[in-house]
Amino acid sequence: MRLSDMFSTLADNARTYEKRVAEWQDEMTARNDEMMASARKWQETAMQRQDEMNRQIRGYFEEAGENVRNQWQVMQTAWEDQFQKMREKGEEMRAQATKSGHFPEWAEAYAAQMVGFAQKMQDEAANAIAAATEARGKDKSKDSGTKTV
Repeated sequence: MRLSDMFSTLADNARTYEKRVAEWQDEMTARNDEMMASARKWQETAMQRQDEMNRQIRGYFEEAGENVRNQWQVMQTAWEDQFQKMREKGEEMRAQATKSGHFPEWAEAYAAQMVGFAQKMQDEAANAIAAATEARGKDKSKDSGTKTV
């Protein structure tokens, strides 16, 4: 192979490499945009689910007796206290991560933990709703079975 052919081949390879790098960067940017859009969509859906859950809770509250309301208030207070403790611990950890220069890694891990926790809470809520629906169904079937027409 002649020297001029080698230089020509190297130049072609360099152009091909530069083109591929530009394509990869474009793909990475597009994927990043997709991931951000997906995260925003998840957040919107989570907020909609939370609004729906709040409406259902208000409806249950309106139908519930005084004893149930008191029990719910005690449970709600305990959850809010626990959440506040988690938030305070998170702030302590955030300060440590910021001081040590590991904030981005900490923030990603924290977000993953909170998403996992939120999913567990949603699962718990779904199980509670299913149990309530099942119990209401049993109550209605008992009521309809004892009535005479």
